[in-house]
Amino acid sequence: LSPPRAPKSIPHSMADTKLIGFGNPLLDISAVVEQDVLDKWGAKLNDAILAEDKHKPMYAELAESHPVEYIAGGATQNSIRVAQWVMGKPGSTAFVGCVGKDQFGDKLEQAARGDGVNAAYMKHPETPTGTCAVLVKGGERSLVANLSAANCYEISHYETAEIQELVTAANIVYCAGFFLTVSPPTMIALGKHVAEKHKTFCLNLSAPFICQFFKDPLLSVMPYVDFLFGNESEAAEFGKAMGWGEELDVVALKAAAMPKESGSRPRVVVFTQGKDPTIVALGGGISKFDVDELPKEALVDTNGAGDAFVGGFLAKLSQAADLAECVRAGNWAARQIIQVSGCKIPEGPCTFA
Repeated sequence: LSPPRAPKSIPHSMADTKLIGFGNPLLDISAVVEQDVLDKWGAKLNDAILAEDKHKPMYAELAESHPVEYIAGGATQNSIRVAQWVMGKPGSTAFVGCVGKDQFGDKLEQAARGDGVNAAYMKHPETPTGTCAVLVKGGERSLVANLSAANCYEISHYETAEIQELVTAANIVYCAGFFLTVSPPTMIALGKHVAEKHKTFCLNLSAPFICQFFKDPLLSVMPYVDFLFGNESEAAEFGKAMGWGEELDVVALKAAAMPKESGSRPRVVVFTQGKDPTIVALGGGISKFDVDELPKEALVDTNGAGDAFVGGFLAKLSQAADLAECVRAGNWAARQIIQVSGCKIPEGPCTFA
């Protein structure tokens, strides 16, 4: 990890919390690799998988065979850190997940707090902090996540007074779909709170395997979802899993029309497609928003691009911006992040205007 910046003064009052994320805090171990490394570990570009036993030696091997970078990661935490940067005021965001009582966990907490995020981790005494191998080739990335402590999050932590105070203060709750592999009960509890209090619940499909293998927990949370995010491969896989086909406009409209617990407002579905237009489905209609092209030579890697998009989008959503402005902020944030390695928050105040 690069040296953490000095923590911004996070207010003791939790009343400043506008946005809270629940997810899997992971330390990214990032390396630029050759095709044979991807083949050896069965990893595909623009994909994310959970580590199996066969992947356990990969993390040490990578560190020995390639120059690696250690970067604070985890999809939800990335989005929250980007949102905090765009929102500006320290303590506007909070993040909850499980880390180990170890050096990596301490570094993740320092990184989040250094970015102004109120990190409220559950700390597991025996299980090490989770890691994620980020294999980069030609600017594209493949993720292999070893959740470790992140997999140990329990709803009992959600029910503590500290976390309840943060949840009560926040108007927007965000979870990556990856958290469906860890604690669906926590996500349903969040959904019920949001529906009852007329707040906003946001979910990301996160990876094709979530739609393939965690469809039941995904569908159990979906009634509470006000904003659904995904990229083109995740959206197509969701369409396949639901029997709708893989035409993205159709999938977006059908996902938007799924039953909803809070009937006071329609669901918004947002699908990104890299440099191709962002698709937004709302109220039976589709809007498309062009993405400013980035010169190929400026692209470093796409790791964190989708997370950054959500961060920029949610920052503006918390400020009651319209959908076009939320999408513009999302694509702007993604553009900044793909010009650096991993989801690194740029130094200095956000310059989005």
